[in-house]
Amino acid sequence: MFVLLKTFFIGVVLGLLAAAGVLYAVPAVDQKREASIVTVAPNGGNTEVFHSRIPMDQILQGDPRQAGSVPPGLEWPSDEILANVRAELFKIRNAQGVIVGVAARTAAKTDDTDVIDWVLHLPARGSLFVNMDVTPREGGFRLGQIRSGSREFSLLHGFMTERWVETASDDEDAPTGRIELSATYASTLEPLDTEEAAE
Repeated sequence: MFVLLKTFFIGVVLGLLAAAGVLYAVPAVDQKREASIVTVAPNGGNTEVFHSRIPMDQILQGDPRQAGSVPPGLEWPSDEILANVRAELFKIRNAQGVIVGVAARTAAKTDDTDVIDWVLHLPARGSLFVNMDVTPREGGFRLGQIRSGSREFSLLHGFMTERWVETASDDEDAPTGRIELSATYASTLEPLDTEEAAE
């Protein structure tokens, strides 16, 4: 079962990377590159924050455990191997709220292990693949390792945190909240203390 799930996730990641490669070679649009908004991390490296406003930035939600789906009417495959797999796709925004790319989040549960992965794709810059810890840490965030990247991110390593931030606004058209992704990365020659920086 675990081997089939790994094969499924590898297929998803390879599909996203292949699509990104095709779009890079034959761009459908002339993607404007927004200036990177980074800060220097206290323990080395640079930190860049992205977020997705929910529900307006949610493109797809496939979850066999929930009745609602995004877009409405989406039918999740009934294959047994996908019974405990959740897939989501979001627009991602930079710190100024400008949409700079898309992000895919996949989560799977088996008898042996749980898996949560993120793939962030910024068309003007490249892609990041992050494997998250399943158990949230104190403060309600998850920590994950950057496993690989393409183009601008290909020679970087580091980690990313994921957390849910509720919206305090009572406005009718306000988002219910946002998913905040904070990536800290450095060159392959620069060491990063993941645990210390996460605290």
